[in-house]
Amino acid sequence: MTSEPVAAYPARDQYARPLLVALLSGCGFALLLGLYAKLHHPTKYALDIGGFSSPLYAKAWLTTAAVVFAVVQLITGARITRQAAPAWMATVHRWSGRIAILLTVPVIIHCIYALGFGTYSARVLAHSVLGCIFYGAFVAKMLSLVRRDGMPKWVLPVLGGVLFVSLIALWATSALWLFVTKGVHS
Repeated sequence: MTSEPVAAYPARDQYARPLLVALLSGCGFALLLGLYAKLHHPTKYALDIGGFSSPLYAKAWLTTAAVVFAVVQLITGARITRQAAPAWMATVHRWSGRIAILLTVPVIIHCIYALGFGTYSARVLAHSVLGCIFYGAFVAKMLSLVRRDGMPKWVLPVLGGVLFVSLIALWATSALWLFVTKGVHS
């Protein structure tokens, strides 16, 4: 029986503190975002983006594009974490995530400032909560990336999964709902 030095094995909880900080920061951001959206008096003023028939369709199509990039993220992320992947795949993974998040920025700005945190129907309430969860998970994932060396391998895929599922649910409660009830317009 060989005895290896204790220092060769990382402490079981060495990642507990950075992970807790990342998760609590994400939860705190989600809560602050929701509180601000709820307490902020909605302006009802919408930014119109050229090429779309209305601000609602602009948001729906931007979110749909973000979902497409999120699917690319899911596929490349699964390949990167499960097996050796070509070097370009990590670049595609990072950029698809960046683009997906950037596409959601005008959407959340419109949602918070023009509409606020909606509670007038179950769909709108779910959508408002999911938006907070999405951005909270984003903050937690980014803070986990900063401390990547100290994190277990499951953290980033789990947080990425929360991001993906919450974005799909956001899309379903907004863009898909709009396309089904009002039709697909530009």
